[in-house]
Amino acid sequence: VHKDRSIRWLNQRNVALRNEDGVLIAMDGIVTDITGRKQAEENLRVSHERFLKVLDSIDAAVYVTDLETYEILFVNKYLKESSGRDTTGEICWKAFRNHTQPCKHCSEVRLLDTNGKPTGVCVWKDKNTKTGKYYVNRDRAIEWTNGRWVRLRIATDVTEIIKMEGQLQQARKMEAIGRLAGGVAHDFNNMLTIITGNMEMIMEDANSVDPIFSNLREIRKAAQRSTDLTRQLLAFARKQTIAPKIIDLNETIDGMLKMLQRLIGEDIDLVWIPKTDLWLVKIDPSQVDQVLANMFVNARDAIQGVGKVTIETDNVSFSTDYCREHEGFRPGDYVMIGVSDSGVGMTKETMENVFEPFFTTKDFGKGTGLGLATVYGIVKQNNGLISLYSEIEKGTTFKLYFPKYLIVDKQEQKEPIPYEEVRGEETILLVEDERGILKMTTLMLERLGYNVLPASDPAEAIRIGESYTGQIQILMTDVVMPEMSGRDVAEKLRQSCPGLKCLFMSGYTANVIADRGVLDEGIFFLGKPFSMQDLSAKIREILDMT
Repeated sequence: VHKDRSIRWLNQRNVALRNEDGVLIAMDGIVTDITGRKQAEENLRVSHERFLKVLDSIDAAVYVTDLETYEILFVNKYLKESSGRDTTGEICWKAFRNHTQPCKHCSEVRLLDTNGKPTGVCVWKDKNTKTGKYYVNRDRAIEWTNGRWVRLRIATDVTEIIKMEGQLQQARKMEAIGRLAGGVAHDFNNMLTIITGNMEMIMEDANSVDPIFSNLREIRKAAQRSTDLTRQLLAFARKQTIAPKIIDLNETIDGMLKMLQRLIGEDIDLVWIPKTDLWLVKIDPSQVDQVLANMFVNARDAIQGVGKVTIETDNVSFSTDYCREHEGFRPGDYVMIGVSDSGVGMTKETMENVFEPFFTTKDFGKGTGLGLATVYGIVKQNNGLISLYSEIEKGTTFKLYFPKYLIVDKQEQKEPIPYEEVRGEETILLVEDERGILKMTTLMLERLGYNVLPASDPAEAIRIGESYTGQIQILMTDVVMPEMSGRDVAEKLRQSCPGLKCLFMSGYTANVIADRGVLDEGIFFLGKPFSMQDLSAKIREILDMT
């Protein structure tokens, strides 16, 4: 303690003083004030701790290696924890990559110029083959404590960012193809409507024993395949118009079993394992048909010779912890449809691309590459989840999860009226700007017994509606037309005809009439192309509503 009451650090050195006989006679003490040195040491210690705290708080791997020997001289806490050990003193390419020699892409040679001076920061990205993760690396040469140059690396894990970039690219690609599909759908469906409708009327008038009848049947089949292809495009792009109903998937699937067995053939066994007390879901039943048909075709093509396809259902609940460990899953209650086959299985590369539109492993001309893309689009459109497991020579399992419907009361669905019975005498105001479709639909409706008031544009439709002295039961209108949309025509006519029922038709995609592809209650939609049976059934459904 100094006389000014401050604390001082002292260093005392004592020397023994002895006489000629070696007897200790005195002690010579030299006391030096080393307070300044102690303060410098304490400052250095605090600085060192602060430096380590900063490095250990960084969510990135920070380490230093010798530029010549590759010896690891320093690692931060993050790297120790991610490696599971302190790798200080080891060789970097052995410790971090399990290599037997220096990495070919090592940055050491780029960190110093020909004069031995640092070149600055070297930034590069790669995938670590040992961890399977992607890193952005920032390397630079720094002067170490003994004066030599060493490499400082800060490696940031960007694996999740890479995944999100991939998801964004996928979303953009799906959006672009969706726009393409939507643009094609309108004109394509308009043409198919004319082909399909006229073909049905010709076949109705033709003699079935006439040799030309088989040619007409083939034309109708080709038109139907074209229709299915368009629907697949719209389904995987999530642009398909849907009318969800509350259904029991067990009942829906049970009614499809005969069709699914015919689809896979007699050599393949179909095993059906339904879950008792299955929760209800809200989905368009036609989409269940699409999903299972596509998945069973895929399973059939994967089986060589005899085999087995298993379809099962179950109630499944996902917790937050489970979803945290499984990318793309969301917590909640779901109804699962599982389809497993005993086929050849898939490679990892195939599994990564299996939901890509137009990706196929089939021979040229034997697959469109839209089957599983369609399944993916339908599942996502219904806020569902999908998982895939496959091994070579052991088969494949797809699991589809649809959200549980929360309201317990199941709505009764009316049985469809047989085609022969769906005729009528009511008056229908038909609005269609495509004259070929207007003419064909008029003929179809007249054959079904209805009184048809055709209009080729919205203005003409409004004039007819306001001047017609009788009662118009249904307005059947195209959605997208010049001057005025079908919805606007309906609103205008309802002012003079309260209670007028409306049927909208379109070759465009769902978003022109529906909110996110789902029809509002009380909105009736008929997608182009449509057959006479589709038309007659929909008309009677609307007219017979109470």
